[in-house]
Amino acid sequence: MRIGFALPQFHRQAFEVARVAEFAREVEQAGAASLWVGDRNLAAVQPTIGYGGQGTTIPPELNPAADPFVLLGVAAAATERVLLGSHVLIAPLYPPVQLARALTTIDLISGGRLLAGFGIGWSPEEYEAAGRDFSRRGALLDELLDALQAIWTEDPAQYSGSLLSVPRHHAPLKPARLPRPPVFLGALSERALRRVARRADGWLPLCVVPDYLDIDGLAAQRALLDKWARDAGREPGDIGTVLRVNVSTGTDVRTVAEAIRSVHDATGIDHFMVDTMYEADTVEQSSSYARELLALLPRV
Repeated sequence: MRIGFALPQFHRQAFEVARVAEFAREVEQAGAASLWVGDRNLAAVQPTIGYGGQGTTIPPELNPAADPFVLLGVAAAATERVLLGSHVLIAPLYPPVQLARALTTIDLISGGRLLAGFGIGWSPEEYEAAGRDFSRRGALLDELLDALQAIWTEDPAQYSGSLLSVPRHHAPLKPARLPRPPVFLGALSERALRRVARRADGWLPLCVVPDYLDIDGLAAQRALLDKWARDAGREPGDIGTVLRVNVSTGTDVRTVAEAIRSVHDATGIDHFMVDTMYEADTVEQSSSYARELLALLPRV
């Protein structure tokens, strides 16, 4: 199994971002396979839609949020081996040229270790702040993926869509991993899973241990994804999976290890990203939790 961890980014850990490089080095040395960021541009005081698209509240742990691009750049410079991923960037909030430039820079600094994970988010207020149409977020993501493909693979590059456009421009600086970094997509709905099946390099599902772990549901979703991939003329084995494991407050390391083993045995998923923002108040606690978990699980 490959076990990765969220970088210090949210909640109380966000106030210790000066220790991100230290955390990244320590966790890599302990055997982690990957390091990850999430994305929260803002947490509205009176959200019209709540966390994950449910209710009308957002956990206060998401109020302080460090910049994901900066954190990935710091981790890239501090490490040598681990993959560096986003689970997930709310991609439609960003202009395609700026998003491509930031991710290209991170991929170059890391020597081709970037895994670009995108989603559409659930907060209308974040779209409002970015001047984007929340109701068109799926279409925005589709066009953004097309624009990134052009910017990453063409020189000069340009893109023209119904929602986004990029004028013809010089684009000689390309990612280290050619033709582009792998793109993984978060997906729960049928429409989103079909998007993964058609055009993504991987899928980014989510669970919460121990509060929400639906192993049968994960397996069923993956089976549908595989079917739709074959329908699209693709090999399901070419589409990877990284499962995000959010650790609930008060959950001990052995419970998380057992949950990961259970998912792996039942579904074959072998790459997990563990986020301790709810459980660990400090970077030191998060690093210690990571080391303990790695000692409990077999790794490749």
